Amino acid sequence: MIRIALLVIWLLLSAWLVIWTGEGLFGVDQRRSILPFVGEDTLGAPILIGVAWGLILTFGGLLTGLGRRSRITGEAEIGVGRIVEVSRTGLSVNDVPQYDLFVRVTPRAGDDFIGQLRMLVPPTDIAALQVGQPVPVRYSTTHQDAVELADVSDPVVREAMLQWRIDRGLIDPRLVKARTTGIQVPASVLEVRPTGRRRDGQSELALKVLLAPEGASTWEADTTVFAFPEAISHFQVGSPIWAFYRREDPQTVAVTIEQEAGR
Repeated sequence: MIRIALLVIWLLLSAWLVIWTGEGLFGVDQRRSILPFVGEDTLGAPILIGVAWGLILTFGGLLTGLGRRSRITGEAEIGVGRIVEVSRTGLSVNDVPQYDLFVRVTPRAGDDFIGQLRMLVPPTDIAALQVGQPVPVRYSTTHQDAVELADVSDPVVREAMLQWRIDRGLIDPRLVKARTTGIQVPASVLEVRPTGRRRDGQSELALKVLLAPEGASTWEADTTVFAFPEAISHFQVGSPIWAFYRREDPQTVAVTIEQEAGR
């Protein structure tokens, strides 16, 4: 409703400005203008309306979808997007520049597609949005041009991302039970070896890890993990990671570089 209301107001302001400009070009006495808010002061109203028009175009586009970026309506799913292009739009808000990000989205089912994200990015954060960087996205199942960043801290998004990895074979089937229902504990990498296998832009690593549950004895286990090139540095010898295991099978271990709340 807010989006529709802002769009209607923006269109009315646009029509007002077009008529006012036309009257000026054709020499109409604007004291007899058909427009409201036009009288002896012929500049005050146009300036205020022009400012309002610009604000709605800028902030309305960012917040409610008046810009080129489509908004998701109806059913949506979570997928992984790989950034393929980053470009400035030329707009800045409070010295924060706006960027268009084009991402190649890999859905849970079906072919990849290119989606667009338009967002304000502080200069301190732009380094994290480089070409090739993987990002979690939410996309429409009916309109693939509607894409938005997904909040990785949202448990629903994390669960969907995990299921995406399972569906695409990025977690060894033998490790799925440990990864989905196991206990999460701190661990560290003792050995790492690339297997040479690649899948969906990720490389498989064979690891020997040391699990160190708090207040319990440590033990070693062998496992594998698929990782994006940007994440491989987190699996070097000595790196702290997180491991999942089930009490009845402590040698079947899945690993990740992020701690999950409540695990």
